[in-house]
Amino acid sequence: MFRTNSLLIFFSLITLSISTQAQNTPESIWQIPRTEHGFPDFQGNWFFGSRTPLQRPTNLGNKKTYSEEEAQELELRMQERLDRQDAPLDPKRGAPEEGAHIGQEADDAFLGHYLPPRLVKLNGEYRTSVISSSLDGRIPRREGFQDFHAKRRASGLKDTDGPEGQNLSGRCLMFGAAVPSMTPMMMNPNLQILQNKDYLVVITEMIHDARIIRIGDEHYTVDIPKWMGDPIAEWEGDTLVVHSKNFRPEQSSARTIALSEEFELTERYTLVADNEIHYEFTVTDDQAYEQEFSGGRILTRNSPEERVYEYACHEGNYSLPGILAGARRLESSQD
Repeated sequence: MFRTNSLLIFFSLITLSISTQAQNTPESIWQIPRTEHGFPDFQGNWFFGSRTPLQRPTNLGNKKTYSEEEAQELELRMQERLDRQDAPLDPKRGAPEEGAHIGQEADDAFLGHYLPPRLVKLNGEYRTSVISSSLDGRIPRREGFQDFHAKRRASGLKDTDGPEGQNLSGRCLMFGAAVPSMTPMMMNPNLQILQNKDYLVVITEMIHDARIIRIGDEHYTVDIPKWMGDPIAEWEGDTLVVHSKNFRPEQSSARTIALSEEFELTERYTLVADNEIHYEFTVTDDQAYEQEFSGGRILTRNSPEERVYEYACHEGNYSLPGILAGARRLESSQD
């Protein structure tokens, strides 16, 4: 009888131990999805918008992150501002004063405010800026640097002296910074990634740009400036590291990422979950910046119905002649 009870106790302890181990073991350990070639599979539609600004507001000083409560309060204030922006204009308002600036008040519904003001964590933190390499979260611009547009103005040319003076988005050529996904814009911030063994293609919805990245290749030997540069990539473990140079000087932006002919960009794409890519970038340009700077954020996978749609840009066809014609008429009235 004693032996029987001992065996029962022994097997009960084994069963309990196995059950406890099963409870403490995750049901499934996440595995990186891979292509037929064995590389991480980035393919799909992704959202790269962010309410986190590229640079940290100066009033925040060296404050790197928000608390949960601060992030919620910030999201609430952003939503209230967007609600005011979305409010109907007064149909009985008077005409603007002569010479007054006319903005895009009637077009605010198209400026991305329909997207929720949600801050996305990076490494479990609510960052106060995308830029993370400097204490103040600011871009270290070099004093006195003149980019393509500044040199053009310094030569005596005005923005309305020809189409070259207008911004690239208005001309339907480019949207965003040197690479669209670098900057946290909120107007159609969707991209699609296509991938095979030798190439990765990033298609952004705005102006329907397709950036073709060659994997395992060398930069072109002839330094011909190209829209979005000359990008090549290599694998570092499961991270795709992309290096780009030879950008067109017109892509410089005083508001976001300025650049000279020395501008170089390194990006790192890492799948950290089925629906998340950890995206990082580093900018090097000794003419434009005191030192290199880096930033990062999370790209999130869109739901199946949130696809990248054709972006038919007509501004360059219709508004540009009107802008230049209006400038000529203004000049003639001042003669």
